[in-house]
Amino acid sequence: MKTGIHPDYVECQVHCSCGNEFTTRSTVPSLRVELCSECHPFFTGKQKLVDTGGRVGRFQRRLGKKATGQAAKGKAAGAEKAPAEA
Repeated sequence: MKTGIHPDYVECQVHCSCGNEFTTRSTVPSLRVELCSECHPFFTGKQKLVDTGGRVGRFQRRLGKKATGQAAKGKAAGAEKAPAEA
């Protein structure tokens, strides 16, 4: 590692918009953030899954049509083979 070209690694005070403050280490002495582990929905358990435009439902309907279509084709093909073998 070359000397004199890397920034100093110092203690950093982090300030969140929710009012939470904590200390960590960084190359800058102070950081301001919008979200932290105290206010982010994933960490607080208040996360909501949003289905924009019914994409999940549309996928499930498409998948259901393919599955039923393949099952019907398989039954019809099996029915045709059974009398020929007997």
